[in-house]
Amino acid sequence: MKEVIRSADPRIAALIARQATQYVDSDYLSLDRIAALLDKLGRPQDGLPPIIHVAGTNGKGSTCAFLRAALEAAGKRVHAFTSPHLVRYNERIRIAGQLIGDTKLAELMGMVVDANDEVGASLFEVNTAVAFLAFAETPADACILEVGLGGRLDATNLVEKPLVCGIASLGLDHQAFLGKTMVEVGAEKAGIAKRGVPLVTQLYPPAVADRIGAIAKSAKAIWEPRGLNWHASARRERLRYRDIHGELELPLPRLPGKHQALNAALAVAMLRHQSTIAIPHSALTAAMGWANWPARLQQLHNGPLFNMLPRGSELWVDGGHNPSAARLVADYARQHWNDGLPLVLLFASLASKDAAGTLRPFKGIAAEVLTVPIDGHECRSPQDLAHMAESMGLPARARSGLADSMTTLRKPARVLVFGSLYLAGELLALNGPLPD
Repeated sequence: MKEVIRSADPRIAALIARQATQYVDSDYLSLDRIAALLDKLGRPQDGLPPIIHVAGTNGKGSTCAFLRAALEAAGKRVHAFTSPHLVRYNERIRIAGQLIGDTKLAELMGMVVDANDEVGASLFEVNTAVAFLAFAETPADACILEVGLGGRLDATNLVEKPLVCGIASLGLDHQAFLGKTMVEVGAEKAGIAKRGVPLVTQLYPPAVADRIGAIAKSAKAIWEPRGLNWHASARRERLRYRDIHGELELPLPRLPGKHQALNAALAVAMLRHQSTIAIPHSALTAAMGWANWPARLQQLHNGPLFNMLPRGSELWVDGGHNPSAARLVADYARQHWNDGLPLVLLFASLASKDAAGTLRPFKGIAAEVLTVPIDGHECRSPQDLAHMAESMGLPARARSGLADSMTTLRKPARVLVFGSLYLAGELLALNGPLPD
């Protein structure tokens, strides 16, 4: 599956352009190309620090953020590979706590693209190989890998013996590749299970859980499901967690929403179901306040686009782009945004996404929908989205872009930019702050 990435650095831009000429497109996922590419590069995946592998439809990036925060609070050096990025490609690769620099990125990407001449790997596969090379040459205590798509056939799944694996919340997305039912999606995510390795999972419907459990058993993984082997709940401004090792009471995370509390709980469970890296209670507590994951119900307090809004307005951004994410954000809005300030949804959607399903949860919550394009990506037209919203009973207007949307408002509003991580990245690039 082709990925759209740009870079302001001319060296990296040229390598991305060269990779595009190498890529052998296909309508199926496979590990063959990434395996061949890594073999040509000397199998850097064999030289990584202890690996923490995270899959899921929604919440896997936030879970990675909580994992990194807890490990770093415990004084550990941590590599992290996440995707997609919001503004800069460098956001995907964090070497011992620091984003990869342009010079190092260009150097390693040049090596990988050279090796890719006869392989034809996708850009995500190239990205994965670059990350593995970077991580293998720099000592660290842990290496967090976020699955890009699915799990079973994701490029990150070439690692053979992770320390612990986890699966965050599930939903329907990328159905052409992952299946049209939640059971099929869950099965693809569970493909990261490895022999003798804990597979820590959230609470799912029985049919989905049964399928994940069966795959874990077949792989001889150690399945650790929430609701059976560990428990978590957010009550009275505290995160309460319990497993065989005992009970914890932690502050709720700084990232807003009940779903983030459960993402944090998954990170806690993953760390407590491995025994190689010691994480004290104080580090888990610190992680609740330290963890930062941009464009997840993030409020922006200043910046050029924010300043275009009427005085008294608020500006929020969330990169959710599927119905399950929309339901979580809509639930948060219903519970917390009830002060009378009208909610204006500034919405866009890639052509491949379920735009109607992503809009529908905001019916009765959003006072108006302003629809925009996503610059440089194949997306639904603002006019089509506005018509779709109106057919649901949501007042809507098509606008030409973010700035046009901000200036069209005449009264104070709570503006939520939603529907695409690419749109969220465009907002942060124009308004700030840049993710670091």
